[in-house]
Amino acid sequence: MRRRIGAREFDFARQVAVMAVVNRTPDSFHDRGATFVLDRAVASALRAADLGADWIDIGGVPFGRGPVVSMREEIDRVVPVVEAVAAERPELVISVDTNRADVAERAIAAGAAVINDTSGLGDERMAEVVAAGAAHIVITHSIGPPRVEKPAATYADVVAEVRGFLAERLQRAEAAGISRECLIIDPGHDLDKNTLHSLELTRRLDEIASLGAPLLVAVSNKDFIGEAIDRPRSERLAGSLAAMTACILAGARIVRMHDVAETVDSVRMIETILGWRAPARLEHNTHPTRNV
Repeated sequence: MRRRIGAREFDFARQVAVMAVVNRTPDSFHDRGATFVLDRAVASALRAADLGADWIDIGGVPFGRGPVVSMREEIDRVVPVVEAVAAERPELVISVDTNRADVAERAIAAGAAVINDTSGLGDERMAEVVAAGAAHIVITHSIGPPRVEKPAATYADVVAEVRGFLAERLQRAEAAGISRECLIIDPGHDLDKNTLHSLELTRRLDEIASLGAPLLVAVSNKDFIGEAIDRPRSERLAGSLAAMTACILAGARIVRMHDVAETVDSVRMIETILGWRAPARLEHNTHPTRNV
């Protein structure tokens, strides 16, 4: 499953792309605004690239409930970061995490190759904008608009319902003119789902992967991990890497993670175990005088 995304070529039959997270928001759930200042956001993106990230995902509005962020403010948050990173590291894939078509349009013009839409085409113009910009899109499962209080999550069969939603949105995207080669799916761990739902999605992720589009997972430091192992947000790295590994083995090929260095090492190790990449070096027990 080869894909050209932005300036990069990926072979998702034997490769996992590492997507780093840069949130230019004062209330992001993980970094709590550490990269809200423009210079810090750009520096964080470049540092992630230096650590081995293939892809930078830039967000200006968190998914979770909170104060309304105007269209103008969201554009002002994300577009300067896209422009700066694209100029400095043109080889990187840049995506923008937004559910607004107008923001997506400006982001694509600034250099974003992908729109990461956590509303799953909630904006009726989104597919049209992505198609016109010849961009890729991540279609994510969620229910209802972001940033608002919602009732407790209920599903008869969360995997079947998520799969059905994604299948329908893939058809909608293609009907709007987006090439199948430009479509990526994300089951939306924790988005309008409780911990049991996210765990079930992880166990049965192969059912989502069977849709055929490259599968992205965003499990890093999420609440289902904290609740599963009883750890606060600052102590979820090990759980995040374990969940990520389970997802890769079930078919995920793009992983959206906060801790880039640890993620890159884990992903490269998984690829090597699976025989997708050669070891970086071979020394152990390869010389008769140095056997251990």
